[in-house]
Amino acid sequence: MERSAKRVRVFFGGRAVADTVRALLVWEVPYYPTYYFPRRDVAVELEPNGRGQHSPSRGEAVLYDVAGVEDAALSYPDSPIEELRDHVRFEWEAADAWFEEDEEVYVHPRDPHTRVDVLPSSRHVRVEVDGVVVADSHHPRILFETGLPPRYYLPKTDVRLDLLVPTETVTRCPYKGTAEYWSVNGHPDLAWSYRTPLEESGRVAGLVAFYDEKVDVYVDGVLQERPKTKFA
Repeated sequence: MERSAKRVRVFFGGRAVADTVRALLVWEVPYYPTYYFPRRDVAVELEPNGRGQHSPSRGEAVLYDVAGVEDAALSYPDSPIEELRDHVRFEWEAADAWFEEDEEVYVHPRDPHTRVDVLPSSRHVRVEVDGVVVADSHHPRILFETGLPPRYYLPKTDVRLDLLVPTETVTRCPYKGTAEYWSVNGHPDLAWSYRTPLEESGRVAGLVAFYDEKVDVYVDGVLQERPKTKFA
């Protein structure tokens, strides 16, 4: 865990129920942190609803309803981790909105140790699916994101759009925004694009990327090893 330097607010029922500049970032899972608010910065009365849950590391949780939403918050008043005892965690999906400073944030808190860089490149990138060339470009933009392999975002004019079939899948990322997906040659959700990405990833707007874990990617004529990630 570590202290966040940001002002953080969470909204239920159209009002801020917690507003702090002293939030704790707690990594309950390896992939991203969760916000814990000091109880003194919580603006609603929290009465236990009689339910609880157990965490092997954090101890016994007390659950609370917030603005009519069941089990929307919890605390660990007797946690073996002393720093958590006077803090409250709100369930991300239960809230109406979350803000870091004055910018709304989606999916989960941004990890302060994750960086996203998008760089233009003149490297030759060719993508094949089952031996069929589906993209060939000398104008990729390469997105470097901490903990993930580089992603090659390609202009649609360099992609075989006739081979891309839209799917109903939509995902959201706190660093990049909302993505739409396509199937390719019968492989579901193999390619994606951000029409209107968040500002820090704005350079990939409208470009198409493929899961390097599932396709053959050649960079300057060299076949790249397929990365081993949770998307493989």
